[in-house]
Amino acid sequence: MLTVEKIGGTSMLQFQNVLKDIIGFPSSEGFRYGRVFVVSAYAGVTNMLLEDKKTKAPGVYQRFIKGEDYESAMDDLLGMALDINETFTKLGLDSKVCRDFLVERVVQTKAYLNSMEDIVASGYVGRDSIYSAARELLASIGEAHSAFNTVNILRNNGILAELVDLTGFRDSKQLSISERIEKSFKNINPHEAIIVATGYTKGIEGIMREYERGYSEITFSKIATHLHADEAIIHKEYHLSSADPKIVGVDKAIPVGRTNYDVADQLADIGMEAIHPNASKPLEMAEINLRIKNTFEPNHPGTVISNDYIGPQAKIEIIAGSDKIVILEIHDTSMVGETGFDLEIMKKFKKYNISYIMKTTNANSISLVIWQADLAESLVAELEAEYRTVTVQEAAIVCCIGSNIAMPRILARAANALAKNDINIKCVSQSLRQVNMQFVIDRAMYSKAIICLNEDLCWANHK
Repeated sequence: MLTVEKIGGTSMLQFQNVLKDIIGFPSSEGFRYGRVFVVSAYAGVTNMLLEDKKTKAPGVYQRFIKGEDYESAMDDLLGMALDINETFTKLGLDSKVCRDFLVERVVQTKAYLNSMEDIVASGYVGRDSIYSAARELLASIGEAHSAFNTVNILRNNGILAELVDLTGFRDSKQLSISERIEKSFKNINPHEAIIVATGYTKGIEGIMREYERGYSEITFSKIATHLHADEAIIHKEYHLSSADPKIVGVDKAIPVGRTNYDVADQLADIGMEAIHPNASKPLEMAEINLRIKNTFEPNHPGTVISNDYIGPQAKIEIIAGSDKIVILEIHDTSMVGETGFDLEIMKKFKKYNISYIMKTTNANSISLVIWQADLAESLVAELEAEYRTVTVQEAAIVCCIGSNIAMPRILARAANALAKNDINIKCVSQSLRQVNMQFVIDRAMYSKAIICLNEDLCWANHK
């Protein structure tokens, strides 16, 4: 059996669990080769390299493009990374070997950034292309660090292990992402050793430019399809559950068990990714099942996502959503009966590279739910210049998702659960396919809505 498995940054930072419970030792039960591990950077490292994913606090990259002191930020990063290394010495990590690798890469990266800075200052080359290259370069460091350490630890524990460094740090060949993966795995036999690959892959299309912070899952998916894996596995901090354990509590978060790729797409659309949507499609088309496992519950089978699974009983599988959305509503009395009225609105959305999450209409209003981060004042101004009334309102969206929810009264049950908790529904949407019911509510009610929907629609059935 061949599996391709991705390990996230939070799990990597607790590598003692990964080593003991996921990889195992040659003498332990269930240990086997035929496994390719695609590793993320240790939690927090990519934030220091680029910017904090949540707070947007600047990292090395942001300081570089703003002309600030990025070298000191690189030194801080190196110090943090070396501190992480020290926590793994008891697992067998060779401090000197891993330090030398990391220091050499950081020193060379500084040299590359200095050269880029000079090129930008010359004015002969566009800033955007240089900045994009700098972002790619910096992103690659985190995965190179964690992958190198992983192989070092495995070898020092008597495990045959091989590093596949896809960062192309010193490779000047102009290859696409897929070409680099194909070339790098050409002479690799995953049945003879544990293979550890970097989550970052260097390619002419720019994996950061194309996929931003979801790039490691793109690498994972491409490796799985290239190797024709029997199964793809993602090891996460939590199970894929009926609701976010951080909101409803771990004891009320029910592992899903089985679902399909359609449900995974619904989650991705509202930012609650089981897997990046651009990573799931190749797996789906190749008919490779995806298993989501909890790193810290290694004996639990997790959740299997497959092409054609439909739940044997009609039920809500997952309550998910986001409190980082806005409603953009266009009201105009000339809309009634006019063919293609919303076409011009969609053209403006395309101009601003905005994909809406949800759309509801009536005779003279169109309400569009979009990410707050995508909202531009210039877009609102353009709409206000053409339409009678344009309203922008901060809100939250909660969704009831499942592979088989086409049943009477389920919409009423969901609406009633919200009503019982004094949560007003601003907009509602459900397509004919009936895999996702979406409710837009006041932002302040978001957590309360997730809790009560999980309690009434998931936990009550589970009990």
